[in-house]
Amino acid sequence: MNVDPPRAPVPDADARPPRDARVRLTWVQPEDLVGHELRQAAQDGRDAREIQERWYAAGGSPAPDRAGASEPPAPPRLRALAAQLLDELALLESPLAADEPTGLDAVVAACPQWPGPPEAAPVIGRDRLHAAWLGRAAGCLLGKPVEKLPLSGIRALARATGNWPLTTWFTSHGVPAELLAAHPWNRRAAPTSLAENIDGMPEDDDLNYPLLTLLLLQRHGRSFTTADLARLWLDELPAGRTFTAERIAYGNLLAGVEPPETARRRNPFREWIGAQIRADVHGWTHPGDPAGAAAQAHRDAVLTHTGNGVYGAMFTAAALAVAAGGESDVHGCLAAGLRVVPPHSRYARAVRLGIETARGEGEFDAVVDRLHAVYADTHHWVHVLPNAALLAAALTHADGDFTRSIGNAVSGGWDTDSNGATAGSLAGLLAGTPDTLPAHWTAPLKNRLATSVPGFDRAGFDTLAALTHQEALRP
Repeated sequence: MNVDPPRAPVPDADARPPRDARVRLTWVQPEDLVGHELRQAAQDGRDAREIQERWYAAGGSPAPDRAGASEPPAPPRLRALAAQLLDELALLESPLAADEPTGLDAVVAACPQWPGPPEAAPVIGRDRLHAAWLGRAAGCLLGKPVEKLPLSGIRALARATGNWPLTTWFTSHGVPAELLAAHPWNRRAAPTSLAENIDGMPEDDDLNYPLLTLLLLQRHGRSFTTADLARLWLDELPAGRTFTAERIAYGNLLAGVEPPETARRRNPFREWIGAQIRADVHGWTHPGDPAGAAAQAHRDAVLTHTGNGVYGAMFTAAALAVAAGGESDVHGCLAAGLRVVPPHSRYARAVRLGIETARGEGEFDAVVDRLHAVYADTHHWVHVLPNAALLAAALTHADGDFTRSIGNAVSGGWDTDSNGATAGSLAGLLAGTPDTLPAHWTAPLKNRLATSVPGFDRAGFDTLAALTHQEALRP
């Protein structure tokens, strides 16, 4: 005899299932995005007070600083409200919009010193590209174990082993147990990035994205479109290896949203650092052509970012392009980067602040303290503006010295591995050859990196330099 099973009771619409019954994806849940968008609105000068009041009155939370997802999950009622408020926030106009355009034509028009094309593009050698790849990896790896740590923790952990200012890798050896308990290393990075654990370059998004750019150029050349990049990501980039703005844009692509709307739709991270960490190969492959490098970086960046987030990619690409073309002075590289950024934008002001502060202080700790006083209470640690100021300050104060460049960038806190990577890329390029980089930074890399980007796992940096050189020579 067949017996119908008893009917389950209809759940309350606001009932929350057990914690382990709901997937918590960082950086994508609407209830976790509203706080970040409210924070971005305040930075943009958009009046979001009425929306903010409705959000908090309904039980919404502010933006989390050190995690991408809040606990516990929001009930359906609050999640639906969050989605609605994100759309309302997108309609608020920013009084800064005229000074911070996103379209390339408007950016060029806003830059009175936009560089012209080179009369004769110089050729970059493989050794210089090899040094740039090694520098990017070493700077990234130095910053990995202290990513997400507060500035006080970074300083305490390094000083406990006599490594301040930073001149070598972080280590647990000699660090008191109580200090490690108070300031634990980044749990995911420590097993592969402390001095006692390094065995080649572990996987990191700061290396994955340059590899993807290399793959993009191999498949489509310099005429690639933003849509080409989007398809490449869907084909070759695991969704779980994306974060912040990149994860939002990836989800938008899967939902059928076309670029550049992928960068704008419910994306409060569109002015964070993600596009800046994707710009290196665009600069390396345009020696002596900062305008061409910036324009190429722009096509990459607008998949995920707008305004200042895009400028981070353009600035980095242009600075690296002039270094690749033979500029030997780091200060000249930074000046070249500023020529492709609208001068009245917050990004340009951040870079100028970093440079001016570094020139006015003898001790780099004092430089960092001044920058944190400006940005720490108003911007998330992954936002592009504080990190741009710190990067410019680190490179200015180091005056081209490789160890000081990556040490300064990491010692300033915020997005330590990303800043270390970009500083190392430029300082490595300026150094000229792998042999001119200190061996204690390059030897532990063992000419090997791990990655989930197809075709590149366990590739050597010399091989990557050769492949990049081919793209630099391509018309």
